[in-house]
Amino acid sequence: MKPIRLYITAAVLALAGIMATQAGAQVLRDADFNSIGRINGNGVVRDATGRSAGLFDDDGTVRDVKGTAMGVIKELEIFDTTGNRIGYINPDGTVRDGESNLLGCISINDGKVTNANKETIGFARGVRVDWIACYYFFHFFDK
Repeated sequence: MKPIRLYITAAVLALAGIMATQAGAQVLRDADFNSIGRINGNGVVRDATGRSAGLFDDDGTVRDVKGTAMGVIKELEIFDTTGNRIGYINPDGTVRDGESNLLGCISINDGKVTNANKETIGFARGVRVDWIACYYFFHFFDK
């Protein structure tokens, strides 16, 4: 069963990566569809004013604006800097914390981001699902 899950994970990441790369910089939006930031295909995160807010390295490291590591993404799992799993994303787009509690969902089709109560909290079409989770659910780029 584990090889199937890895295959699905790889397929979802590949699809999301292709979509993000082809689209270039993608706008991150709040529930009212107002722009709150951008993530480009290279993983650079910018706030609503265009200032750098951090980045996603090729090796999965998530960094703040100063370059300090804040976490790591490995195969749709998110870890803090000490190696503790703080969350993960299922192939259906549901996002859970490290204790498997539901945090919300990311729609693979339209980029709609909802919280655990199914309330819309944002939109991020064409952005990798693991990057969306780090931004909206794990708040790596909050000030």
